[in-house]
Parts: sequence; structure tokens; C-alpha cells
Amino acid sequence: MHEFELIKNYFQKLAKDSPSSLNLNDDVFFDKKNNLVVSVDTYTENNHFINFKKPNLVIKKIIRSSISDLICKGVKPKYYFISASGNKKSFSKFNLSKISKSLNEEQKKYKIFLSGGDTIFSNKLSFTITSIGFSNSIIYRNKAKINDDIYVSGNLGDSYMGLLILKKNIKINNSLKKYFTNQYFMPNIQLKLVDSIKKFANTSIDISDGLLTDLDKMINSQKLSYKLNLKDIPISDNLKKVLMAKNLQKINHISKGDDYQVLFTASKNKRRIINKICSNNRIKLTKIGLIQAVDKKSSIVGHKNKPLNIKSKGYFHYF
Repeated sequence: MHEFELIKNYFQKLAKDSPSSLNLNDDVFFDKKNNLVVSVDTYTENNHFINFKKPNLVIKKIIRSSISDLICKGVKPKYYFISASGNKKSFSKFNLSKISKSLNEEQKKYKIFLSGGDTIFSNKLSFTITSIGFSNSIIYRNKAKINDDIYVSGNLGDSYMGLLILKKNIKINNSLKKYFTNQYFMPNIQLKLVDSIKKFANTSIDISDGLLTDLDKMINSQKLSYKLNLKDIPISDNLKKVLMAKNLQKINHISKGDDYQVLFTASKNKRRIINKICSNNRIKLTKIGLIQAVDKKSSIVGHKNKPLNIKSKGYFHYF
């Protein structure tokens, strides 16, 4: 069963009397009366991260991916709570020291504060992060409009290449190896965007499960479709080098997840303000396609506007 079927069939009805729950169809809980925004994420070993050999980096990845849920909504994260299950090996004094140091670094970088949590013994390693911010408004899902431009922040695909390297599925030189593994563990989340995104975005989401999977989520209850241009989807110069050297296709590396960039739509009349904000704040925002009416099939096109086949849209949670 897909996670959205699970939510719809078993849990959505439990939230019907809580408007702040947003029908369980968004990444956050938003209590407008109290300006409260909350997100919750759980991460397990062998699923969200390969292993715990680098606890200092794993915890950075977890924190950044968690607060990105708030950032893409135009909300500054302020507090976080962390609950963890593990055993003496995963939570040795050595590992705990590294985790604590990394959390301190992330707190200084993003101006967030640890505010509570829980720990239990288990042979299954997992973390649950609750992130809290305060705002009188957010950018919702399912608010796209026909003919909206589709934008993405930063670059896509670096984290996936880092994962392939960590799994030893691809071999590259040491300097590029370090770059991609850092992108996997320490995604460049767009805190600079949080103060300005509400000025132009109609709807938004962070890219966690993959560009196409998350684009489907962003418009999932609307009768709309999309058209993306492969050539416009931004990737780093380092990824271009690897794809060329290894004779790999870009189409197979841009929707694999763990990018934690912001995906949003905006009306065409917002192009000027978006370009100005990019220039003033040194933020990379790239227009990659447009929203269409549902009678047109969603597609990603390549050379000569020809629709492309993609093997995987991204990661799906099945139960």
C-alpha cells in the first residue's frame, strides 16, 4: 500500500476536525491562530541512511532534511526535538560526542535550538525530528495555477551520485568523491530563500523523494499536469563531468531524491521579482517547466521537444 493510500484510507478522517492538519496532505501542521508551524520526520538505518559509520554526518543530514520542510513553506525553523532509538554500539560515548558536536554546529549555522526529545533502547537505529517555527502564513501544497512557471532551487542529482559512491556502485577520483558524499550528507538547504519565497510562490514543496515524485505530490489533488524541459533542469558542473566521463544519462540522475531543494510554482508575472531576488541574495532559482491543464499528459521533454521515458520518478513509501 502506498503511503498516501494509507493516510487517505485510515488516518485522514481522524484529522477532519482539525483544519490546522491541512487534511494530512502537506508537510506541516499550521495553526494560523497561534502562528505555529510543525513538521515531523522519522529516519531509519538502511532506509534513510546506509549505516552509522559517520554519525557526525548522518545527524547533519537528518537535521537539514527536517528543517527543509519548514523552509520550503517560507517559515524559519526555531526549535527542534529529537527522539532516538539505538543500542550501546550506535550510542557509544565516542558516537554521542560526535553527534553532540554536529548538532551544536547545525544549531549555530541555522539558528535553531534543541528543546527536548526522548531516547529508547533498540537494536533498530532510528531518529524522529520535530521541527517548529512561527509564522502567520505559509505556502501550501495544491495551490498551483494553469500556466504557472515551475522552478527549482540549487542543483539536483549530486546527493544521488554521493549515494552511489557510498554504495560503491560507481568509482570516481577522490576530489569528486568528497564533493558528492558531502552533498549527500550535508545538502545545501535554502535558508536564504525563506524570507522571500512568499513574495512569488503559489505552491511549494522540498525535494526529498525525487523531482517528479515530489512534483506529483505538490499538485496531487488538483486537476493539473506539468511539462518539464530536461535541458533546463540544473545540475552541477561536477555532475556534468561524471555523466560525460561515465557515459551516463542526465535523465536517470535528476529525480532520485535527497536533494532537499525547494520546488515551487509562480505566476509568469513574478519572473522579474524572482530574478531580482536571485541576484540580490545570490540564490540559484531555475525555471524548468510549466503547469498545464489536466487534458495534457504530464511529461519531461528532451531534444526537439520529444517526451522522454524515465525509469523511476523517485522514491515511493510502500507498506
